[in-house]
Amino acid sequence: MSHPREPLTRDRIIDAALRIVDGQGLSRLTMRRLGDSLEVEAMAIYHHLPRGKEELLDGLIEHVAVYPASVGNGAGQDWQQRLRGWADGYRDRLLGHAGVLPLLVTRRNPVALSGTAASLQEVLRRAGFPETAATTGAHALLSFVIGHAALEVRGLAARQAADPEDTVDWAARFTAGFDLVLAGLAAAR
Repeated sequence: MSHPREPLTRDRIIDAALRIVDGQGLSRLTMRRLGDSLEVEAMAIYHHLPRGKEELLDGLIEHVAVYPASVGNGAGQDWQQRLRGWADGYRDRLLGHAGVLPLLVTRRNPVALSGTAASLQEVLRRAGFPETAATTGAHALLSFVIGHAALEVRGLAARQAADPEDTVDWAARFTAGFDLVLAGLAAAR
């Protein structure tokens, strides 16, 4: 007895594409391979993603890039603790989907980051930052975390190829750099 196949949806397509990219790399993502993994003809994907691979890549960016900071009442957390928690979680998310990181850095998709940036601005506004400083601060925070993750992925790959025994404590570098960003924000407040 066969089980009914799960209906094809945009979310299911994006999830399958993310599994391919995470497991095999971005260069291995083709519409045919994606169709095979979903057990459908590649053309069926276009019903849900009419712009094809361009829309698929944008969907991958949105799926990985959207990571809002908590702006709740944050009992017991100051703005710096809240941003530290967000930064650690976002870095983990980006490193977990390192194959999508080149898309996030090179493709223009401002919508994908707008919710995340707005949440960071809100955390800063609630901490007493003027509007301009909150906007600039949110941009600096996003730039640091995304940029560091991209450098970390590149650095890990280069080091493994050259000398697998030579290691860098990327987590310590991230924490030290983020502390500098927070210190700069605190001075601008």
